[in-house]
Amino acid sequence: LRRSPGEVCFPGGKSEAIDKDEIDTALREAKEEVGLQPEKVEVICRLVPGIDKMNNLVTPVVGFIEDTFQAIPNPDEVSDVFVVPLEYFVKPLHYSTLPYKTKSGYLTMMHCFTYDDHEHNTSFKIWGLTAHFAVFLALVILGKRPTFEVDYDLDNLVSSSENNFMNLYASLYEKKKSNI
Repeated sequence: LRRSPGEVCFPGGKSEAIDKDEIDTALREAKEEVGLQPEKVEVICRLVPGIDKMNNLVTPVVGFIEDTFQAIPNPDEVSDVFVVPLEYFVKPLHYSTLPYKTKSGYLTMMHCFTYDDHEHNTSFKIWGLTAHFAVFLALVILGKRPTFEVDYDLDNLVSSSENNFMNLYASLYEKKKSNI
């Protein structure tokens, strides 16, 4: 809650010296933030990275957990935990998109979802990098075409995602180079 208060995000954070790789970081952070024990996660893969608004590289780690998992949020880091069906990120009830220009000048679209969590009687706004990763994961796992436009070639999802990332990264590199 100290950083990005009020924003919806997946468990995660910066790597520490004790972490071997992104998977270790993800598992440690999930344990610290929501009480998910690392041995209860079947890690499947890492997705194509993204770059957050502070220009940090963010590598999503995907894993399976039991549907009986009950989160125990760390109140110093997490105010609410909720579940959204993956299908919502290809067929949402409340969706909008905004053009978004990164600090480096790269223009992309930002997905914005509003999810009504009836269990908690609350609405959550899911946008930015969290929405980006959720949409990509839903496209990969479900194999369905979304009811909205995406920046991907849906017939070549992984390679177009890699190309989008490389274009974003190149725009950052060019911006840094021009500031030297």
